[in-house]
Amino acid sequence: MKEKLDHVLLGCVADDFTGASDAASFLAKQGIKTLLFNGVPRDTEEIKDCAAVVIALKTRSIPADEAVRDTLAALRWLENHGAGQFYIKYCSTFDSTPKGNIGPDIDAALEQYEIPYTLLCPALPVNGRMVKDGVLLVDGVPIAEGHMAHHPLNPIWDSRIAELMRPQGKYDCMVIGEELLSRSREEILKEVERFGKGREHFYIIPDYTTDQQGRKIAEVFGNNRLITGGSGILEHMAALYKEEYDCRTGDDLPTWTAGKGIALSGSCSRATCGQCRAYEKSYPAISVYPGRILAGTQNAEEIWKTVQEAADQEYLIYSAGATDPSSREYKNEEEALLASRALEETMAKLGRSAFDAGYTRIIVAGGETSGAVALELGFDAFIIGESIAPGVPVLIPLHNPDIRIALKSGNFGQEDFFERALSMTRAPKEA
Repeated sequence: MKEKLDHVLLGCVADDFTGASDAASFLAKQGIKTLLFNGVPRDTEEIKDCAAVVIALKTRSIPADEAVRDTLAALRWLENHGAGQFYIKYCSTFDSTPKGNIGPDIDAALEQYEIPYTLLCPALPVNGRMVKDGVLLVDGVPIAEGHMAHHPLNPIWDSRIAELMRPQGKYDCMVIGEELLSRSREEILKEVERFGKGREHFYIIPDYTTDQQGRKIAEVFGNNRLITGGSGILEHMAALYKEEYDCRTGDDLPTWTAGKGIALSGSCSRATCGQCRAYEKSYPAISVYPGRILAGTQNAEEIWKTVQEAADQEYLIYSAGATDPSSREYKNEEEALLASRALEETMAKLGRSAFDAGYTRIIVAGGETSGAVALELGFDAFIIGESIAPGVPVLIPLHNPDIRIALKSGNFGQEDFFERALSMTRAPKEA
């Protein structure tokens, strides 16, 4: 007989909102009750009977000391509210600056809770992110040899996770390759113990290219106090929880709702670029030029007026950089940062305008954009619904159950993502 659940099994802290919804979707996929919070929760009553709580922070690109402060605050809240295990969630592309914030956050947690070691497990095989012999691969290509090498904020300078950690983490890495991972749990842990002798803390980087390896990692390390990584391993951890505990599912609310929809995109990732081009072939779309926003020749009010003139249409409003690369050319880093902030603010205003006008379905692409829109709307707690794509669930605000939101990381989703998201959230009578 399964043990009755009387506490939060897993407390997860994510470095941005789309990462948090990504993590929550893989936990909910296994049918365990999962709640997502935008920031540290204020009301504790609503976490009753939850198997997992995911807290979305905005720590990816802020100063390392601030990221550590916010991460530890979230972990303390989770510990104080019963979480028996922690998970620090970052992007499956392991994008970070040379000095953080992945390493500082992990080190602070290891030291604060006196945990000897943790996993570095960014892999998400279903989306083409894998780890082989300590090397992070995207669609079979070492990550530093692909487009992430030219990321405007967090370029990837090496494909070896140990090397990416070297300038930002304090401790050594142990790589567990395919051969060692194929051995028994006891043999693997014996090797881990041997590596750990004389080391106060260390990191483990396991191979993870298949679901079978994901299950093995969960079986061997799933009880560790702290695990870190992308969302891939969370599904396997949740499966183990279900074997041991009677995990109640979340509220059975439909994926769809009545009312109008809109899509907002601030991402210029390769996947989102293709998704924007695909949508505007058949549906109305508006390009937002951050440079024009800064110059005062384009603004949220004018864009919204255009949307309202065709209120029967479901618009995609997207960063012009998705289809016009020249719009992403700036004089210096300062101008690029100002443009990024202007875009976020504009998308947040448009999200607010849509909500105030009675729109009930809001689809957002891009981590920073998603966080800005969610903050503007003021929703801070979500029930996790059906996934539109791997790692992209429909979110139902806990206190606004007639609203449907989807927030996706830039590189996630099928080419027809925006059409699919608007269709899945549309009430059947409106289909």
